[in-house]
Amino acid sequence: MAPKNKENSSGNKKKRQQVSEEDDDEDYRRRRDRNNQAVKRSRVKSKLRTQQTLERVNQLKTENELLEEKIKMLTKELGFLKDLFLAHAGSSQHSVNFQDVDLNALLADDTKPEDRAKQTAK
Repeated sequence: MAPKNKENSSGNKKKRQQVSEEDDDEDYRRRRDRNNQAVKRSRVKSKLRTQQTLERVNQLKTENELLEEKIKMLTKELGFLKDLFLAHAGSSQHSVNFQDVDLNALLADDTKPEDRAKQTAK
C-alpha cells in the first residue's frame, strides 16, 4: 500500500469544508425563507384581526346608538303612560275625555312630568 499523500488528504478536507459550508449556507437560506414567510403570514393574520375588531367596534357603536334612542323613546312613552294613568285615576272626580288628548304632541313633548300631568288634566 502506498503512503497517503498529505496534500491530497488536506485538499479533501478543504473540499469537504466548502461543501459543508455551502450546505450550511443553503440550510440557513431555507430557514430564513421559511421564517420570512411565517412572519408575512403572521402579519396578514394580525391585520385581519385588527380589521375585524375595528368593524366589530363600529357595529357595536351603531347598535349602542340605536339602543340609546330606544331608551329615550321608551322613557318618553313611560312618562306619557304614567301621566295617562294619573289623569285616568283622577278622572272619576273630573271626568276627563281622553279622545281630546293629542297623543303625538304628548309623546313629542319634552316637558317635565308634572307639567304633562297638568296639561293632561286640563
